[in-house]
Amino acid sequence: MKMNVFVKTLLVGGVCLASVACSSKKSAEAAAEQPVVEAKPKVTTAVVHIQDVDQQSVFTGNVEGYAVNNITPQQPRRITRLLVDVGDRVVAGQKVAELDNAALDQVKAQYENNKANFERSDELYKFGGESKANWQAMKTAYEVSKSTYENMLENTTLVSPISGVVTARNYDNGDMCGGLPIFVVQRINPVKITINVSESLYTYIKKGMEVAVEFDALPEQKFTAKVSRITPSIDAATRTFPVELVLANAKELVKPGMYARVTMNYGTRKNIVVPDVAVVKQLGSGNRYIYVYKQDGTVAFQRVELGRRMNDKYEILSGIADGDEVVTSGQIALKDGIAVELVNE
Repeated sequence: MKMNVFVKTLLVGGVCLASVACSSKKSAEAAAEQPVVEAKPKVTTAVVHIQDVDQQSVFTGNVEGYAVNNITPQQPRRITRLLVDVGDRVVAGQKVAELDNAALDQVKAQYENNKANFERSDELYKFGGESKANWQAMKTAYEVSKSTYENMLENTTLVSPISGVVTARNYDNGDMCGGLPIFVVQRINPVKITINVSESLYTYIKKGMEVAVEFDALPEQKFTAKVSRITPSIDAATRTFPVELVLANAKELVKPGMYARVTMNYGTRKNIVVPDVAVVKQLGSGNRYIYVYKQDGTVAFQRVELGRRMNDKYEILSGIADGDEVVTSGQIALKDGIAVELVNE
């Protein structure tokens, strides 16, 4: 009897173990048959709209004197005395240098002698007492000596032809002046700035329009200049054209040679504006894209054309529409058509 009870116990236990094993196998198979649900990438979005966008461009240039004059004699001469120095103000007609005049007295005497001879010949010629050939020879000698004397006199004492400031001196007293000017005089009120503007903006630039100017050397101050001259031809190599600006400089804070940043504003246009974080650059190309969130919970990878950058925003010229919802974070895990989870606050 005990043996029978033991056998029955083993049989019941075996059946139970088999049932448990079978049940575990079915559960594992059922679990394997269920699809694996991947977590959706989490993104934030922003709705974008058409806005008025100021059309601005920034250019750079260097300050120049409104008028610049190089003061130098027509022929090399020794400098006797310099009458001004760098930084001095001069007025038009003011003497700035005296040059060696050792030969001036001789040239002056020759001129006066030729003048007297011509005057005598001229009187005789009027009454028929002088041949025309002799009269012409006397006249020519007089005119040549007069020109020589005046030229030497002019180049013995040099004057400034303009009012301004002496910005350069290349010689000292006693030097023989040569290829360089003795002085450079510049008029610095006003000053001018020349910038090179893209040909695409040619129709927007008008003579007299105002522009904003800033200088690295004067960081706390802003200035306004006006367009004074527009070159009527385009440089074929650079596709730009020079534009000259004039800037009033009554306090003379702006100096020739300063580096200028010029901002031109030529109106507004209506375009979509997006946060800069929405714009994605495709690796290996210069193309820009934006992920647009769709009503079905997916995103579309849209190529866009950028306009101006305005601090933390971009103007979009094409590629998306007014009212689109664009992805502003989480783009690294995205691809075209993928479903996403919004986590906007």
